[in-house]
Amino acid sequence: MEYSHEVERMICVAKGPDHGPAPIPQEGKWDQVREIKDISGLTHGVGWCAPQQGACKLTLNVKNGIIEEALIETLGCSGMTHSAAMAAEILTGKTILEALNTDLVCDAINTAMREILLQIAYGRTQTAFSEGGLPIGAGLEDLGKGLRSQVGTMFSTREKGVRYLEMAEGYISKMALDDNSEVIGYEFIHFGKMMEMIKKGTDANEALKKATSNYGRFTEGKKIIDPREE
Repeated sequence: MEYSHEVERMICVAKGPDHGPAPIPQEGKWDQVREIKDISGLTHGVGWCAPQQGACKLTLNVKNGIIEEALIETLGCSGMTHSAAMAAEILTGKTILEALNTDLVCDAINTAMREILLQIAYGRTQTAFSEGGLPIGAGLEDLGKGLRSQVGTMFSTREKGVRYLEMAEGYISKMALDDNSEVIGYEFIHFGKMMEMIKKGTDANEALKKATSNYGRFTEGKKIIDPREE
């Protein structure tokens, strides 16, 4: 350690109170986090790339500073889906500090890692007040039945109006309109359920039929349209 001449000439003044960092809530406890290994929690971070063409939702389950579980969901860019595959292999087993300083392939994922670190370091995790936190694998609960991301995809123009394409229920196959051509309901296909039935041996057409349902006043529609074709 080198000191400037001015500092060397100074007399020593004793330091007063040293209470350490303010405690933060972690998995049902209040902890003073001094080192990376003191950090635990499950939470989410959202990131975006420079042109904001794509976004990433990153879920990490951290135990004693180590990333034990990672869920990476990307949207809006085809390339970032492959980046997510690589980042999923990269993240687990690293400390959150290592992960922050690792190239996670896609800028949106890198930004999500930055944002999630802030959540974790400041005690704003989803498990802040959950005793013992959540078990490894809890991140999959965000996906629901069939393990598919919750995605909402809508398109509209001033001239032709709105088209529902995808909702939490699934792929929107039809839209119902009333006498005023206003949307009153929709038909959807739950792809997760459909694929599970097919894997268990159900005929694909039968599985499609069983996985198809509707919402709202769909059956009262005066006109039924395919949002991708009409």
